[in-house]
Amino acid sequence: MSPAADGSPVVVTGGAGAIGSVLAVSLSASGHPVRLIDNLSSGRRDAVEGLIAGKRATLKVADLREAGSFETAFAGAGAAWHLAANPDIRKGTLEPNLDLEHGTIATFRFLEAARRHDVRRVFFSSSSVVYGLPTVFPTPESYGPLLPESLYAASKLASEALFSAYAHCYGLTAYLYRFANVIGPGMTHGVIYDFFEKVRQTPERLEVLGDGNQAKSYLRNEDCVAAMRFAGEHARDPVNVFNIGTTDQISAREIAEIVVRATGGTARIEYTGGTRGWVGDVPKQLLAIDKLRALGWRPPISSREAVERTVGELARARGYA
Repeated sequence: MSPAADGSPVVVTGGAGAIGSVLAVSLSASGHPVRLIDNLSSGRRDAVEGLIAGKRATLKVADLREAGSFETAFAGAGAAWHLAANPDIRKGTLEPNLDLEHGTIATFRFLEAARRHDVRRVFFSSSSVVYGLPTVFPTPESYGPLLPESLYAASKLASEALFSAYAHCYGLTAYLYRFANVIGPGMTHGVIYDFFEKVRQTPERLEVLGDGNQAKSYLRNEDCVAAMRFAGEHARDPVNVFNIGTTDQISAREIAEIVVRATGGTARIEYTGGTRGWVGDVPKQLLAIDKLRALGWRPPISSREAVERTVGELARARGYA
């Protein structure tokens, strides 16, 4: 049975974000009334305006750190998805309280709302960065110890721990999803977005942080949503942990070359040097997705195809094509 298969409402925090808005459309298409919560710091109201206008979703603009501002949205809900977080790892390093407040504390408020309103199924968008600098590739969910390299990663790991504790203490069923890099047309941060912004500002050159050899997996947001919902329909442990990604990698150098071609082919690519793009960056990432594959899910496209599709969409939106 899928989450809220009885047609009861579903809560989505971060519901106006690049992934949350796609999840909202997917849940609505399955017949679930969707209650979105977002502070609109990085989410966009226009991403969910159609759902709201069609009365298939509601949007509560609220701060998750303040329980009284959003908790009524949980009343009568059948499931709750927690996707809200600071999306910018580098910003969290510059502002050390950011991930604590908008990550860990917000997660606690979310889980307390679920507990108080008896929402039994809870879902969390974690990240591959909880693995720190793994020495095993592809990296399985059983890898450890987990030693985060950034405050963002530390907050994600702390939030996973809270979900696990609430599941065991209060009888919730928790789903923890460790994402590869998730990309799509609604993105507001990340390497592809940054490259487009750099070319817009200085068309003659594209600065790439690091040596360009950083290699990671990239997954489209609609495929990420499909994987999350698939796992939710097929896994039934008290705490369910899944990697979500593709089976291949693409380097920052290759992504830069794809962006340059899409923006006219004139920008000169320059590298700042070093193996990392910034403090807390994980230069190599490849997740083992055997657990999801065993349930029957497969990524429909490769990392390169996901990048090329997203670059094409962003190029068209910016008038390059």
